[in-house]
Amino acid sequence: METPAAPHSPAAEPATPDPSVSTVTVTVNSPDEMRELGLALAKQLRPGDLVMLTGELGAGKTTLTRGLGAGLGVRGAVTSPTFVIARVHPPLDEGPALVHVDAYRLGGGLDEMEDLDLDVSLPDSVVVVEWGDGKVEELSDDRLHVIIDRATGDTTDEIRVVTLNGIGDRWSSADLGSLTG
Repeated sequence: METPAAPHSPAAEPATPDPSVSTVTVTVNSPDEMRELGLALAKQLRPGDLVMLTGELGAGKTTLTRGLGAGLGVRGAVTSPTFVIARVHPPLDEGPALVHVDAYRLGGGLDEMEDLDLDVSLPDSVVVVEWGDGKVEELSDDRLHVIIDRATGDTTDEIRVVTLNGIGDRWSSADLGSLTG
């Protein structure tokens, strides 16, 4: 007797690439390399850019943002804004300010974040939002979503796999591939 075919599962089929998303994956071996990735990425950022950072606690979101701040040439030490929710780092020269937001303690979507006036800051700044998934996507059709994966559990492994998804027209022509080498 012939074995019946397995039921069709759309999830088993390869996903059709979305032409409006540019994706690059980078392996980072240490906190210093994460900061270096931030420095390199900062060269591609400009006023109006929204960068969303996703990753477990300790994945390196703030370390990456430190590199962004150094690369953008902003004032002040870039530290986690967990307890103040947002920090603005003005530029030392002509570049954009860095608005660093930690949305971890914010439960709702964009409505709950309105008090931060991110929509006002966005055109003139680079806005980086940690834990922004489901909360800030409405700010811009064009955004860079950075996902940092790390080994979980009892490990001292510092290796991270960083996936950069450039979403929208702004990122379709960006050279994210230059970050891999």
